[in-house]
Amino acid sequence: MLGVIVNYVGSHKHQKPFQYIIKPERVSSKNEAAKLIGKKVQWKQPKSNKAFIGKIIDVHGNNGAVRVRFNKGLPGQAIGSSIQIFE
Repeated sequence: MLGVIVNYVGSHKHQKPFQYIIKPERVSSKNEAAKLIGKKVQWKQPKSNKAFIGKIIDVHGNNGAVRVRFNKGLPGQAIGSSIQIFE
């Protein structure tokens, strides 16, 4: 399953650089997104193919977005790019 990295988690004063909001494809409700909690995700850097592994930790909002925590923060260029969700 694929998804898109939407943004960092945080407010206008504080960002959490290790947590991101992901919008999975074909997921449109909070109940569908809750089934993805605990799944692993992977983002590959385009040029070097370096992989960053994360885990879905919670649902974000009511439209199917989820929060993902990575061990190491992703570069800013990752926002707006696609991410692989393993089932």
